[in-house]
Parts: sequence; C-alpha cells; structure tokens
Amino acid sequence: MTVESTAAARKPRRASKRTSAAKKPQSAEPQLVQLLTPEGERVEHPDYSIDLSAEELRGLYRDMVLTRRFDAEATALQRQGELGLWASLLGQEAAQIGSGRALRDDDYVFPTYREHGVAWCRGVDPTNLLGMFRGVNHGGWDPNSNNFHLYTIVIGSQTLHATGYAMGVAKDGADSAVIAYFGDGASSQGDVAESFTFSAVYNAPVVFFCQNNQWAISEPTERQTRVPLYQRAQGYGFPGVRVDGNDVLACLAVTRSALERARRGEGPTLVEAFTYRMGAHTTSDDPTKYRADEERAAWEAKDPILRLRAYLEKEGLADDAFFTALDEESETLGKRVREAVRAMPDPDPMALFEHGYADGNSLVDEERAQFAAYQASFVDSAEEGK
Repeated sequence: MTVESTAAARKPRRASKRTSAAKKPQSAEPQLVQLLTPEGERVEHPDYSIDLSAEELRGLYRDMVLTRRFDAEATALQRQGELGLWASLLGQEAAQIGSGRALRDDDYVFPTYREHGVAWCRGVDPTNLLGMFRGVNHGGWDPNSNNFHLYTIVIGSQTLHATGYAMGVAKDGADSAVIAYFGDGASSQGDVAESFTFSAVYNAPVVFFCQNNQWAISEPTERQTRVPLYQRAQGYGFPGVRVDGNDVLACLAVTRSALERARRGEGPTLVEAFTYRMGAHTTSDDPTKYRADEERAAWEAKDPILRLRAYLEKEGLADDAFFTALDEESETLGKRVREAVRAMPDPDPMALFEHGYADGNSLVDEERAQFAAYQASFVDSAEEGK
C-alpha cells in the first residue's frame, strides 16, 4: 500500500473517532438522583433522603396539578388571542414544585420566564403572571413581597442578578439563600459563566438550578455541551449534581440540601434537573419541526404528575374524594384565570414613560411630548372625518 493510499484509508477512521467522541457523553447518560421511579415506586438514595407526611405528599401533587391546569389555561388564552405569547412549563412541574417547596420564606428567587410553578410556591397570584404576556404591565407583582423577582426575558442575565444579591446577603450576615433558575440553552451564555466565577470566588450562598429540558428552542443539549451540564461546576470549584427532574421528591431533597449548604456558608451548588419540555418552547414555536413524536411519547411515560399519583394510590395515601375535589378546584382555577385575563384593563399609553428615571430626564420628556402629539393626531383625524 502506498503512502497516499494509507493516508486516504486513515481519513474516515479519524472522522469516525471525532464523531463518536462528540456523541459519547450524550448517549452514556450518568446516574441521577431519584427517589420515585416513573412507575411510582419509592427508592432510596445514599446521599439524599426525605420523609414526608401523607398530607405533604398530597400537597405536592396538588401543586403540580394546579400549576399544570393554570399553564394549560394560559396556552388556550394565547391561542384565543387573549395573550401575545406564552411559555409553557408542561413536563417540568416536578422540577419547579420540588425546588420551590424546598425554599424558606426568607430565601430569594430569580426566575426566567417559565417558572410558573415556582411562582405558585412563592404565593404569586397566577393571574399576575399573565399581565406581561397580555402586554398590560411589566410584571404585575412586587418582587420583595414574595422574595420572587420579576420574570427575566434576557437569557441568563438573572444568574448575575442572583449572584450579586447572594454576595450582598453574605455581606449582611444573613443566613438566607438565593436560587437562580435557567435552562440548558442559557448555560452557554457568558453571563452564566461569569456568575459561576463570581459566586465561587466570593463563596456566595446561591443555588444555580438548571432545568435541562433538552431543547433550547430547536437546539438539542448536545449543541450546548460535550459533558453533562452539572459537571461544569467542577471547573469553577463548587459541586454539581444531576437530579431526575420528573421526580418531585428528588428535586425537593436535592434542592433543600443545596440551599442548606449555601446557608452554612459553603458556597454555590449547581443542580441540573434532567427533565423534558413536553410542549413548545413558546406558543410561537412548532416542536414537530425539529423533534420526533417518539421522543415525546417516551417522556410522557415519565410524567411527573402520573408517577406521584401512582405512588399515592399504591400506598393508600389519597382516595377518590381527594382526586375529585382537586379536579373541581382545578376547574375553578381555570375559570378564575380566564375571567381575570379578559377583565384586565388596557394601560394608559402615556405610562410607557413612567419609572424610567427617578428624577426625570429631558430626553424622556421630549419623547413623551412627541408621543402625546402622535396620539392626539388620531383624535383629530377622527373628528375631521365626521
């Protein structure tokens, strides 16, 4: 064999090695923390344990059911033209309710725009979440009243906000903790990398909670990383853990442990909740264009609500009366949300210029006057046409 033919024969083998190296970390998924199997079987974990009463377990189930019902109503309202956009959490209820119920009242939350379940846990009225998506306000709640920051649309920026806030908590000597939510796509943002660096160096009491729903709109996780996301924490000098994001018990136990670690002054933790976005990224997205129906079907079998219900029924911790009453409560919530959205008043257009500067600004004043004249021109035109 000639030198040329030998080199030619080697080329496909080198390409094959590169391909397998890129795919191997994704196909060989690491073990994750799990306390409740998809079949509803209770299992133990050597590092994480949890002991909940029947009432607490029913409470977690209620949280997930009502959050899903609210989410479904919001999606329907968008389809009916009542909302401009909606980001569904379908399939991620366990990650949000489990982590949300691990928080203390004095802990502070920095969400993205999909943490409807966490907002529920923090006592934010569901109807308040919809004002921004209807375009009538910029959030609709006081962040400090529930220690739940306004929704953040800019991808990854809330991790910096959370880190700075946590550094302030540490300087104040408080024993509370901070949690920042973000997705697998946001993990590639520079803001997230910077927040990891600062939180590690300053030993900030913050938990980074990554909901890895495996799709950053149409980009799969393999386009974000060559290693499991939780392992990124090692390079910054703090621990990371992967948890079954469809297991509400495991999410509760792991998040509670990470928060307690932060409160003890031991610094940040990265929690990767391995879950799945069963719906579209937002209502402007069509997931059938980039992922297979078989993939969704496989994850529907791991539904977080169904597995907890199976456990409750198997252990005799909830009866038919409980489930019937919850169905009725769910429908009542849906009706309340629907009526509240349709009754939301349109804002004063001139309110657009408020709250930009505490002491006013000459340029804003000029823009306000121009916009007022523009608005008045429609009134003048209508009167001339009479």
